[in-house]
Order: sequence, then structure tokens, then C-alpha cells
Amino acid sequence: MAASTTTTPAPDAPRPATPRARVSGPDARRSNGQWLIDGRTPLNHNEELKAADNPLNVRKRIIDTYAREGFDAIPADDLHGRFRWMGLYTQRKQGIDGSRTSKLEADALSDRYFMMRIRVDGGALTTEQLRTIADVSRDFARGTADISDRQNIQLHWVAIEDVPTIWERLEAVGLHTTEACGDCTRVILGSPVAGISADEIIDPTPVIEEIRERYIGDPELSNLPRKFKSAITGHPSLDVVHEINDISLVGVVHPELGPGYDLWVGGGLSTAPRLAERLGAFVPPERAVETWVGVVKVFRDYGYRRQRTKARLKFLLAEWGAEKFRRVLEEEYLDGPLPDGPAPAPATGPGDHVGVGEQKDGLRYVGAAPTVGRVSGEMLARVAEIVEAHGSRRVRLTPHQKLLVLDIAPDDVEPLISELAEIGLHARPSPFRRATIACTGIEYCKLAFVETKQTAADAIDELERRLAGVELPHPIALNVNGCQNSCARIQTADIGLKGQLLGGSEFGYQVHLGGGLAATDRDEAGLGRTVRGLKVAADELPDYVERVTRRWLAERGEDETFAAWAHRAEEDSLR
Repeated sequence: MAASTTTTPAPDAPRPATPRARVSGPDARRSNGQWLIDGRTPLNHNEELKAADNPLNVRKRIIDTYAREGFDAIPADDLHGRFRWMGLYTQRKQGIDGSRTSKLEADALSDRYFMMRIRVDGGALTTEQLRTIADVSRDFARGTADISDRQNIQLHWVAIEDVPTIWERLEAVGLHTTEACGDCTRVILGSPVAGISADEIIDPTPVIEEIRERYIGDPELSNLPRKFKSAITGHPSLDVVHEINDISLVGVVHPELGPGYDLWVGGGLSTAPRLAERLGAFVPPERAVETWVGVVKVFRDYGYRRQRTKARLKFLLAEWGAEKFRRVLEEEYLDGPLPDGPAPAPATGPGDHVGVGEQKDGLRYVGAAPTVGRVSGEMLARVAEIVEAHGSRRVRLTPHQKLLVLDIAPDDVEPLISELAEIGLHARPSPFRRATIACTGIEYCKLAFVETKQTAADAIDELERRLAGVELPHPIALNVNGCQNSCARIQTADIGLKGQLLGGSEFGYQVHLGGGLAATDRDEAGLGRTVRGLKVAADELPDYVERVTRRWLAERGEDETFAAWAHRAEEDSLR
């Protein structure tokens, strides 16, 4: 599209082809808690606790009071509310099965230990930082560690008495947990190959670093209607799941202005999935931070606060539309209009970066897959040792629960791959070990109905055995989630599994089929379909995946992907 300086998208601006249904705006007949329209009177208890005391202030109470006096000294509004701004959730009490998940209050479900989320903006870690996380895991978290699909690392079994010491250790190496959870600007997804890839369009690292240093922990941006998710990439593989974030900046080349970013807003999944929309606006690199702040403030000031189920940015975008959103952003929050710009080109390669890639300096990066993101303090310590032994000091986490090692000399690639495989990190994994992700599940999460991590890991082992020698022309993404909230992105997987109570005392998964994000085998994101009555028990998961995989292989058209087949197949083929 030709460049212009209009403040709204040109009539022929590319529009998303995928449906944006399933999201509707709130009731227009009463106050929706929009600060610039309805005023700031809190309309629910969550808004009351944020108004009563900025959640960032809870840090001092944790250090001065709760860590000294113990768990019983923590009041409910801090424990189940403001602690989230410090990256802390109470974890699920052991022994409570999924039939009681939706019946018990938070106090009854909560253990006296915490999940701690370590914020890793852009997924970038040094081996010193990795070793510090490993030490914290072993000393204070019973050796636990998971790589999340938000490029964070999550620990479990953290006691409140140990939190200040953990923070001291993390902050000494430049890490923190501030705003890793809560109604605030959470971790910024970034390309795992930022600044190093030979085919990068633009390096987003300076933008991510400026946002982190200037605005994370800013009291002016710490009271949002709900969580706010960001993603920034300059890589042509489209590697930050940009269609499901509140804001995404995606690297493009403007025909007149050169490299910059295409602006997307309003994505999110959970129980009301909606894919983000392009605003048709080109963001020059020097205006990227300004634009990010502007979108956050639009959400802060106009987002719906009355009902938390309607409080994500996607609901505001559904009500306003892209044209109005861009107009308000430019006229009320930016220094001037943004030029129109091009859409991202189709993805050029896999966004998980598993395998070996070439860096612009002649070195290599190696992407390896743990099993469904589950690692450990011991494994992370070994990674740091192995990486340093091969001359590197840098690793990256990915939005696909993977780990990359940077700066490897060509002659060191094969020895590195062998040593990583010995500790459970596979640079040449089977298709299902590569393409399966899972959320935390009932092991630690208070919202979950079913187990996820071990169920998925067992299914991978079994599928590797059953489908050994079967060549898959396209990978099949298998995403396993413990509840309806889609932390594991079930609606955008080839096979997405939503944990639920199937009936009586049986637990299993509702099946979503044929979803996906923009990739080399599909130009646009799309949500999966469900088949009436199709549920899979946990112990039947390998049977089901094998069966539907073999049917795809038998019925597919020439070069037809699993997702394309799943959307056209008869229901009997999908059961």
C-alpha cells in the first residue's frame, strides 16, 4: 500500500480475513468504569483494592512485615490481589482434585507457598542470570523451574520468608519479578534471535530495553483494567505470536521510510478469543516506545473496569473498531499521526527457532526443546556450564517454551547439540516433542481441572513410539491446557485440549482443531473448530492424537496442512 500521512487507514488498507466473532462489548446502558467517561469510582472489589493502595507498594510490606511475621500476617487483599504485581500467586494446595476447583474459595484452594514468576523481557538471559535462577530454584523452590510460553521462568514452593532474599539475588544480576503478574504491563515478548539473526528486518532490543527501564514499575501505568500483554519482533519468521497480544509491533520495511513496525492491537484468547487487528499504521523505530505507551494509556483510560470478564483491551477494540482506536490513539496520546504502512510479509521460517541458525557475525545459534517447558534448577545450572564451555554467555527463551543458545562457533555446534540432548534439551526433536506445549495444570494452578505437564509428556513418549518412521509433511501443534483460560493457547493449535470435568468423576479435555497463527504454512491466524460432543479422557490422549493424525495423512489433499484438513473434514474423521 502506498504511503500516506492520513490519520486513519486508507479505504483499501488490508483488513484481517479471519472472523473476529466471540467478543462483544459491555452493556452500554450503565457505567462501564471507563475512567475518562465514567469517572474513577471503583465498581468492584478488585478496583477498590487498586484504588485504596497502589499495588506496587506491597513490595515494602513483603520485605518489612510479611517475610518477618510469616504467611498468617498477610491480609487477603494483598495475598490474593496486590501480590500479583510482584510476580507472586499462591499455588494450589496439594490433594484437591479438579471436581472442587470451581466450588472452593481462593483461601481453601491456596497453599501457604507461592508460584514466583521471574520476568524475562525479550527472553534474553546471560549465563550468570541463568545460574542465579538455578541457584534460587535449588535453594528456595525445591528445584522447580518451568519455561512459560510468555518467555518467563516460573518457580514453585516459594515461602514468603524467602522472598526478600530471592529478590536480592535476582536483582544483583539484573532480574526482577515486578509486574510479572497483575493488572499491569506484563513481560514483553521479543524475538529470540533479536540482534543476531542474519535475516532480521530490525532489532527490537533497544525498544524493549527502554520500555523495561522507563515504564515497568511506573505507578502511572500500574493500575490497568486487566493484564496487558506486549510483543515486539523484527524477525521475518513472525516469532512472537503477535496476533494474540494486546499490542504487537511487527517488523516491516516501509517503501519510503525504511525498516520499522506494523501496529497490531486487541488480541487475546481465554474464554472469549479474539485475534488482534492491524491498525494500518507504520511505527518508525524512534516512535515505537511512544506508541507502546500511548496504547497502554488508551487501555488505562478507556478500558472497561466494571466486569473483569469484559476488561481486556480486545473488548474495547471490538466496540470501537480499528479506525476509531487509531484516531483516539493519534489525537489524544501521540505527538502526531502515524503514516500508513505495509502489512508483514508471510513468515519465512519456523518461529520456534528449534535447530541451528546462522547469525550475522558468522556464528550459530542452537534452539533446543525441553519437554513442554519443564526444566529444573539442576538442568538450568547444567545449561549454563555447557554453554560457557562452548564459548557463549547468552541464552534466550522463546514464546514456544524453547531455549536458544547464542554465539556458537560452527565447529562447536554438534558437540553442543549432543551435550544438550543428554540433559533433555533436544535440538532435533521429534515432531510432537517440538510442537507440544502445556500450561502449569492442576499440579500447582488453582484454576485447573486436570493435570497437564506429565499428561503431555507421557503422550509425547507414546506418540514417538507409535508413529516412529511416519513422516509428517507438516508439524502438528498439540497444546494442552488445564482449564478454559487458554494459557497454552488452545484455540490457535492444530489440536488444542481444554481441561474440564467430563462427567461424574472423570476428567479430560474438550478438543479444538485446526487453529493456528501466521506461519510458513498459513498466511493468517485462525481459531480452531470444536466438534459437538468430542471429549478425550487423559488416558486416551495418545490414542486420539494417533488416530486423527493417521486420518489426516490418509485423507489430506496435496500439501494440505492438518489445520486446513481439520476445518473441511467430516466430523466422523475428527473423532
